[in-house]
Amino acid sequence: MNHPLILMAHVLFGVLCLVGSLWVFVDTLNARAGTVARIRAVSVSVAMAMWIAYLIAGYWYIDFYAADKALILKGPWPWAHDFVMEAKEHLVIMLLLLATYLPIATQGRLASSRSARSLVLWTSGLVFGLALTADSFGALIGMGVKVALAVK
Repeated sequence: MNHPLILMAHVLFGVLCLVGSLWVFVDTLNARAGTVARIRAVSVSVAMAMWIAYLIAGYWYIDFYAADKALILKGPWPWAHDFVMEAKEHLVIMLLLLATYLPIATQGRLASSRSARSLVLWTSGLVFGLALTADSFGALIGMGVKVALAVK
């Protein structure tokens, strides 16, 4: 697999995590006995998408990021690595943990328990917010490479 396809797969699974967490959030707002199975299934897909995105990112980071990092650090946006990539690495660990916890959180009595729904709403909302932030940070890192190449 070449560099752009790996990066595109990483983004694709990250966006699936993001969209899935929003789906879980909205479905949980209207949780009924008939929707609980779907909420649980989508929450599992959120966790799976996040893990796949994480594993793809690890492969990309080990095999390809050194060249991008060197470009970013020599370019006009060194903060795209110094701050944004470093922050994203830490943020993604929280995202991975919360996405992994989401299917566990959905095991409560969602149709009848307000506190069970609240737990899922908070968890899926945090996954959504962190995934959106991680996606935005990835865009800034990509722009760091592009502006460095534009200067060359």
